[in-house]
Amino acid sequence: MIYTLTTNPAIDMNYTAETYEPFKVNRTTNIEYSPNGKGVNVSIVLNHYGIESKVLGFFGGFTGKYIVDELQKKDIEVKAFEIDEATRINVFIDTEDKKEFKYVNKGPFVPRETQENLLNYIKKSEDCSYLIISGSLPKSIDEHYYDEILEICNKRNIDIILDISSRKLKDLLKYKPLLIKPNDEEVKEIFGLSINNEKDVVYILKYLKEEGAQNILLTLGEKGMYFYNGDKIYYCNAPDISLVSSACAGDSALSAFLSEWLKGNDISYALKKSSATGGNVAESRGIGTLSEVNNYIKKLEVREVI
Repeated sequence: MIYTLTTNPAIDMNYTAETYEPFKVNRTTNIEYSPNGKGVNVSIVLNHYGIESKVLGFFGGFTGKYIVDELQKKDIEVKAFEIDEATRINVFIDTEDKKEFKYVNKGPFVPRETQENLLNYIKKSEDCSYLIISGSLPKSIDEHYYDEILEICNKRNIDIILDISSRKLKDLLKYKPLLIKPNDEEVKEIFGLSINNEKDVVYILKYLKEEGAQNILLTLGEKGMYFYNGDKIYYCNAPDISLVSSACAGDSALSAFLSEWLKGNDISYALKKSSATGGNVAESRGIGTLSEVNNYIKKLEVREVI
């Protein structure tokens, strides 16, 4: 069973604003609410592709209940660790002149006792083969919490997949995660490495492998993505889309890739599906319907870099 962990889930509120002038009433349209958080997104897209997973996370208040209820409506299993404070709401605004504004809240307080309850649950889980840890920690959780989780996983032979933007990622590579999914901005922020050309990409992928990551999926937005398994490096281009919102795109791309790769299917198809899914989500509010994925897959190409 695949488990996804979202320590700081959210309701995403997406809408369009005709204007965005300060100190004035700005009218909005096309409002959409969706259960969110990076691991939550991974589970939703896995579910879309027929892959079962279980959502773990801290949920509180009417907002937390909304997320759990919406996931259960999709027949996604949820193990909710309840907290007193309400789960956060994030706001994403796209404007008619193609600007995007993101307002992301820090998240609620999670008591240490509740943190330990989640750790004990992972220790005792009998069906967890993969744990996908995605997104940020609430401010109330120390980053050593990652070490506690990964130590449990290593002892229980649970494969770890990491998609976090924290600088802690550099230290976590010592646990030899099965896969990490950084983007170009995270590579620069966490590892101090800039990407200017494909030569830089090759160096970075080999560096991350040497540091402990078993496999790396490096996403570059409209510039495509690379995958390195320690043997070969592959590149897949990105579909030509009109950006609406980049929110959820990276999570969805990871999920689509895993839906094929974890089953041992063709790597070229896994990358095309990943790129197509990420692109289709980026031209949607939230995750969208994923209705164009198959069309985009037909137009994408994968090549071996080395």
